[in-house]
Amino acid sequence: MMKVLITGATGLIGKAIVKKCHDHGITVHYLTTSKDKIENTEHYKGYYWNPEKKEIDIACFKEVDAIINLAGASISKRWSDSYKKKIINSRIESLDLLKKSIAKNHLQIKQLISASAIGIYPNSLTNYYEESYQGNSSSFLGEVSKQWESAADSFTELNMLVAKIRIGLVLDKQDGALPKLIKPIRFGLGAALGDGFQWQSWIHVKDLANIFVFVLENKLEGVYNGVAPNPVSNQELFKAIAKSIKRPLILPNIPSVFLKLVLGEMYVLLVDSQRVSSNKIDAKGFEYKFPNLLPALENLLEKP
Repeated sequence: MMKVLITGATGLIGKAIVKKCHDHGITVHYLTTSKDKIENTEHYKGYYWNPEKKEIDIACFKEVDAIINLAGASISKRWSDSYKKKIINSRIESLDLLKKSIAKNHLQIKQLISASAIGIYPNSLTNYYEESYQGNSSSFLGEVSKQWESAADSFTELNMLVAKIRIGLVLDKQDGALPKLIKPIRFGLGAALGDGFQWQSWIHVKDLANIFVFVLENKLEGVYNGVAPNPVSNQELFKAIAKSIKRPLILPNIPSVFLKLVLGEMYVLLVDSQRVSSNKIDAKGFEYKFPNLLPALENLLEKP
């Protein structure tokens, strides 16, 4: 039976990956900075770590075949200078602690699959980004993603396969962006953002979890975009959400200058445009359950 160690297992994406691992008979060890979140069952065991203080329970690595790394401070909080440092440091320190622990204890772990973000690609209304694109965005998110991927790549020094999943806008019913977008639309206050033309490369949370497990089970390496095959404009995204919950979308777009005034530098999360290709993972034989936006939303929003 395969055994995987997951960092960030209790977050939005992590919980979906844990479920998919269990569906595939994969045992999960996970690391958490909260001792209250430690569980210990036959196929799901938690271990404490604190990357900032370089503390880790080495027992987490026992008989582990691969690591799925999702650790990092949320990018959805206002980007003060100190918080921007936390965003970067939380990602680099986590990977550094894992790497040094593996090397120090001479552990034979075969693979690292690390999260990254499509924010590594520059803002563009016309480019169609594939993983082979050589540049990276000069924005803060571009710098975060560049350093994140570089830290992951260093695990090749331990003779490990390294894969990086560049994640787009993750759609989930309970968490992440979708509930925040639905709320104002439900009360008739929803509106597209900026000019509404910016591309939104989205993905259903179940498809994203499936990509991570697909990369794990097929021992893939290199960069893969974690997005659905059919990106949409921001205007189309809001129209599709409104249609899914049967509400009108009647207000004018919210201007970018207002978003910047309210959110500061992090307004780029809402107005930057990245049209991102899923062709590489498609070519490996991965099959999406939700390649199109409207069926994905209907699945997420259907009543249980």
